[in-house]
Amino acid sequence: MPATTSAANTSTTSSTDRIEKQIRLSSPQSRVWRALTDAREFGKWFGVEFHGAFAPKTSVNGRLTAKGYDHLNFEFAIDKIEPERFFSFRWHPFAIDPSVDYSSEPMTLVTFTLEPVDGGTLLKVVETGFDKIPASRRVKAFEMNASGWDAPTKNIQKYLAANA
Repeated sequence: MPATTSAANTSTTSSTDRIEKQIRLSSPQSRVWRALTDAREFGKWFGVEFHGAFAPKTSVNGRLTAKGYDHLNFEFAIDKIEPERFFSFRWHPFAIDPSVDYSSEPMTLVTFTLEPVDGGTLLKVVETGFDKIPASRRVKAFEMNASGWDAPTKNIQKYLAANA
């Protein structure tokens, strides 16, 4: 049975292969969309300095900006962009050991779905594919990302409030 937690503006659901988060944002859908799909804006609230724009079926690289992780490079494989509704990318979850080559591992899929709600936008974040990650790091990658999505969902809320 999936675990579920909730707070006033956020909720979380997870299983061994799937993490789901949602947050109600008091920004219009078009503004949330721009914060998600403009690489510069995404990087500001997510903590990555990207080199390139987000476009379907392309990869974009960057450098983490969080203190203690700023030596790490970062890569997204942009999957789909359906304007103002759906954005997805693939990545190597919890790929933070610079001595490990993660390129041969499967990537998880991260999806962002936007829905208009009274007074703003409901943002749903889902990450799937953990069951395909090598067993030696599957549990840790899942645990770190399950808790790791809490900060970005709060960060986008703060970012939008400060950059309306």
